[in-house]
Amino acid sequence: MTSINKIIQKFHDELTVKGYKGQVVHAKHIPDLRNDIRKHHEQNLIYPPLYEDYKEYFEFKPEVGFDEINSLFIIAIPVPQFKAIFHQNEKELSLLIPPTYLYGLDIVNQINDFLSNLLNLEGYTVEYARLPQKTLAVRSGLAEYGRNNITYVPGMGSFHRLAAYYSDFPVEQDNWQELKMMDLCKECSACVRKCPTGAIPTDRFLLNVDRCITYHNEQPGEIPFPEWIDPSWHNCLVGCLHCQKICPANKKVKNWIETGPIFSEDETELLLSGKELDQIPIELKKKLEKFDFLNYLEIFPRNLDVFLE
Repeated sequence: MTSINKIIQKFHDELTVKGYKGQVVHAKHIPDLRNDIRKHHEQNLIYPPLYEDYKEYFEFKPEVGFDEINSLFIIAIPVPQFKAIFHQNEKELSLLIPPTYLYGLDIVNQINDFLSNLLNLEGYTVEYARLPQKTLAVRSGLAEYGRNNITYVPGMGSFHRLAAYYSDFPVEQDNWQELKMMDLCKECSACVRKCPTGAIPTDRFLLNVDRCITYHNEQPGEIPFPEWIDPSWHNCLVGCLHCQKICPANKKVKNWIETGPIFSEDETELLLSGKELDQIPIELKKKLEKFDFLNYLEIFPRNLDVFLE
């Protein structure tokens, strides 16, 4: 076994110990990642406003502090749903937050430390890669797409966070493959039937993003929900879990819920007031920072109102 293969084997062994999963692929596939997105865009399959929001991410340009990118690492960490608790008028309101929101920076740092500890000792470097992570995860064989266009990792279902990294580590071979949907989805349409807005089509692979609750409740707070969205369809503080909860691939993880941020009556009122970051008390700011939730400060008034009304 070559030294390169030994490092890759160690990579997978240590991931298994931690309960993570990952893959490494050759950097020659970077243009393929761009082309996958470009083709969808040219076929008008990506909702134009969404494309503009993520244009820098979709049209990524690899820039690193080392000489040459030789490989891409993609890692998945299992993550639960979180329960955020708010208090108002002596009543408690519990709202779910899907796995892809809280502790994002912590997870990136955890994986960065893991890869750095593994590769730096061997003389290699890693840097965080801002690129289409879901596409890379499926192309690398780490994950498969569900009919709902969410990635599913064996043993984790859709309850995971992905992080990608560039490295000068030389890959001899990889498992690059075509984009594909889970075999389970071919005979199942549970998510299609469960989605109240009709965002999951049966005649194409990508979502009708303009019909997706997640898209609308992630918009800037001053943008109201479309009138066609029935308030009863909302089920999370941000994001949506309708299609993930009903998915058979999530059978073992769908009830995995941990406690997230807890807000007092005063804190709840402050969040509803729509104050800017520099106007909120330091303790509330620290709480939002702890859960990596500061980026969603402006959506609290609109999204919370749906449930408090």
